[in-house]
Amino acid sequence: MSRPRIVIVGAGFAGYRTARTLARLTRNKADIILLNPTDYFLYLPLLPQVAAGILEPRRVTVSLTGTLPHVRLVLGEADDIDLDARTVRYTDPEGGVGTLTYDRLVLAAGSVNKLLPVPGVAEHAHGFRGLPEALYLRDHVTRQVELAAGGEDPRSCGARCTFVVVGAGYTGTEVAAHGQMFTDELVRKQPLREGMRPRWMLLDVAERVLPEMDEKLSRTADRVLRQRGVDVRMGTSVKEATPDGVLLTDGEFVDTRTLVWCVGVRPDPLAESLGLPMERGRLLVEPTLQVPGRPEVFACGDAAAVPDLTEPGAYTPMTAQHAWRQGRTAGYNVAASLGRGEPKPYRHGDLGFVVDLGGVQAAANPFGVPLSGPFAGAVTRGYHLAAMPGNRVRVAADWLLDAVLPRQGVQLGLVRSWSVPLDTASPEVARTPGAPGTPGAPEKEEGAADRPGAAREQHAPAEPGPAAVPGASEDRRRPSPPSPQSRKPPEAPSPQDPQKPAKGSEGDS
Repeated sequence: MSRPRIVIVGAGFAGYRTARTLARLTRNKADIILLNPTDYFLYLPLLPQVAAGILEPRRVTVSLTGTLPHVRLVLGEADDIDLDARTVRYTDPEGGVGTLTYDRLVLAAGSVNKLLPVPGVAEHAHGFRGLPEALYLRDHVTRQVELAAGGEDPRSCGARCTFVVVGAGYTGTEVAAHGQMFTDELVRKQPLREGMRPRWMLLDVAERVLPEMDEKLSRTADRVLRQRGVDVRMGTSVKEATPDGVLLTDGEFVDTRTLVWCVGVRPDPLAESLGLPMERGRLLVEPTLQVPGRPEVFACGDAAAVPDLTEPGAYTPMTAQHAWRQGRTAGYNVAASLGRGEPKPYRHGDLGFVVDLGGVQAAANPFGVPLSGPFAGAVTRGYHLAAMPGNRVRVAADWLLDAVLPRQGVQLGLVRSWSVPLDTASPEVARTPGAPGTPGAPEKEEGAADRPGAAREQHAPAEPGPAAVPGASEDRRRPSPPSPQSRKPPEAPSPQDPQKPAKGSEGDS
């Protein structure tokens, strides 16, 4: 009898946990294949600390091959799934095309940046969903401060030192909190002209910061941000973005070269391409995480609308807390479908949330107990260390070094503005000059429309060039490289971040 083949699409919180659980349960009696664009699992909750220069990039990545024994990694991005033929077609990082057959399929493709119909945002903003975006933001912020310190024009210097973050959910709040501390440290070494200091703005149409959290914790975060000098504006958002700044909904025009888009996420468009019943872009599944009518197909994490058995009639939110636990349930149920154990429904209650505000400050409510200040900071970092599937010692070492040594403020220039477009189906992968549609790429060969993903590339709008990206002064000498875009157009507006758990969160896979 041949060994069953299990294909897992995506190695975020849900996909990684599914693979790890199956590797343990099947005991090398099944072929487990993990299809993912990168060779690492990204612990996304610590990404703001990468952008702020606290953690080195590799600290928040966990090797898939090093931590998932008996799992075969296939580097690539799924382009098409044929449910009847039980095949997954994919494109590898070098443009090669491959096909995987399966007996069981787990769709854990995660999520991408959510876009709103705001003029200029797709051209001039950057998201915060992947490691390339965090590396770009760190370099970009450092460069803007350095250019402002050496500039002569006060207005230009002020614009370069103004950083606008849209979305006061978990991600946006942490980016603004860490960003203000980072730029304050930069200007201590490279002072700006007299009377000028970096200015961070946090905008959201919601009535308060962190609207998903308890009001007490929301007030704590708001107070910490304002004490640091962050310009917090609730009930306000961006009406239009331009190369020179942003027009706010209250009519004010803010000169800036930096627009960080943290308004939330949407499910990966791959799920919608299957033509199965959906719930707001998420694949409808049963409590066992199986797709109705397709018992060999499972879905979990941000790609799946999972019934919330703790709140009948609702679906579990797109958070890493749920994605991580759904991955475990998916692993057990896939094994059960192969005759190893009994299937069980997914059920999980909220364990609370944590938000790292930088330094020793945080806001947290583990198990519903509201905490703030240094104690919340200790709980938050302890939670992250416990939740990470690897690199704990290295992360703790970086935190210790950051506490006793001055932070390194240098720009490496490894990620250019055009390589991290806001409208992309793959925020975890930076666009490269040799990729299809970018400078240096070969002309499209005859019949290329027949290969997987070609239709998506043909119909995608041209990606904004570097000249249109705020603050990309070093990139404006380069030609504008269009690149493949998202698999579907922006969905309808939603004002803030998805809910994230004790910050382990998926919206994060």
